[in-house]
Amino acid sequence: MKYTEFKQLHMYRQAEHLLRHGHLLAERRQDSFRLRLFALGDFYAEEWCSWGEDTILFIHLFQHPAGLRDYLDAIRLPEEL
Repeated sequence: MKYTEFKQLHMYRQAEHLLRHGHLLAERRQDSFRLRLFALGDFYAEEWCSWGEDTILFIHLFQHPAGLRDYLDAIRLPEEL
């Protein structure tokens, strides 16, 4: 799925699509939030949750590699790459 298509989905559908088709690259903690970074199609998605909870607060999308800066030490690439 391309960035523009994904962006049109409701956040619930975005989260569902990320779990099924996204590649989880890394997780990190920022203040009281748990962030998970996914690669999907031609973009990246950063899922924000309160620490210790599974409810997604929002999903931040980006395409520019500069958005990966905070994750570089923790990124785990899928084996099939």
